[in-house]
Amino acid sequence: MAKTLLRALAGEAVWPPPVWLMRQAGRYLPEYRATRAQAGGFIELCTTPALAREVTLQPLRRFGFDAAILFSDILLLPWALGQELRYAEGEGPLLQPIRDAAGLRALRPQAVATAIGPVLEVLRGLRVEVGGATLIGFAGAPFTVACYMVQGRGSKEWDQVRRMAWSDPALFTALIDLLTEQTIAYFCAQIEAGAEAVMLFDSWAGVLAPSLFRRHVIVPTARIVAAVRARHPQVPVIGFARQAGLMLAEFVGSTGVQGVGIDTSTDPGFAVREVPGLVAIQGNLDPLALAAGGAAMLRETDAILAAMRGRPFIFNLGHGIMPQTPLEHVAALVARVRAA
Repeated sequence: MAKTLLRALAGEAVWPPPVWLMRQAGRYLPEYRATRAQAGGFIELCTTPALAREVTLQPLRRFGFDAAILFSDILLLPWALGQELRYAEGEGPLLQPIRDAAGLRALRPQAVATAIGPVLEVLRGLRVEVGGATLIGFAGAPFTVACYMVQGRGSKEWDQVRRMAWSDPALFTALIDLLTEQTIAYFCAQIEAGAEAVMLFDSWAGVLAPSLFRRHVIVPTARIVAAVRARHPQVPVIGFARQAGLMLAEFVGSTGVQGVGIDTSTDPGFAVREVPGLVAIQGNLDPLALAAGGAAMLRETDAILAAMRGRPFIFNLGHGIMPQTPLEHVAALVARVRAA
């Protein structure tokens, strides 16, 4: 029988639903912290196959999740393209920002295949080790990756990015097109290395006006989904356009994703009404509810499960797990979902 998460992505209302958590391999796990210290740096952790495989498997060993997601980072693609990238303690990722055509021309698409070699080696080793769990590959969506490439660091408003999208649409579209083609190639390489499903993270989609959302979120996602399905029709794509809000139905309908992640702010009932019945919904417990634990977490979990009963569903968070989350809260959550 097919794995539960793949059954849900094929349109089956599996119950109890499969469960995994975004950023399930992370700093809340003591074994992760130990492995990261061993690696030295974050890029080194992502590109050392033995260590990246280890941290990918750690949450499965501890909690028995239904999926293992490749341990990597959305910014490995700009790094592979030759953009300067470093991670500063307390600041997050720092990149040499691209603000003009010369910066775009300096990128080296021909270098990507070699640079991502260690990532593909991680997947090749994981395919057997994940057992009954589904192995998920992932990439940052073109718009969200472009955010960091243009801004040069994290931001709340992404002012430089939005300014470029409005004032120099040709340049910004050229960057999005480059990232779209590279993401297609990256996803196909991940699938050929063993990924059974892939997930596209558009963490900053919600900052865009509807017209730009259609142009730089929906259109690239649709291109990626179509290309992956043409080459690997058996492999589902999960889209996560965070804070899509009222654009959720259009995102799902226009992109062709087989699964859609919903963020913390999305009412599950709204998602059930707006998302076609054969598309799996994934989400959307507040990560801070999980960190708080107790009766509040269980009530919220039960409410999400009640809203989703009878349709294809994958239990997850509305964003990544918080580093301060107690391990016993995660165990309690998994037990509650399993008992649904």
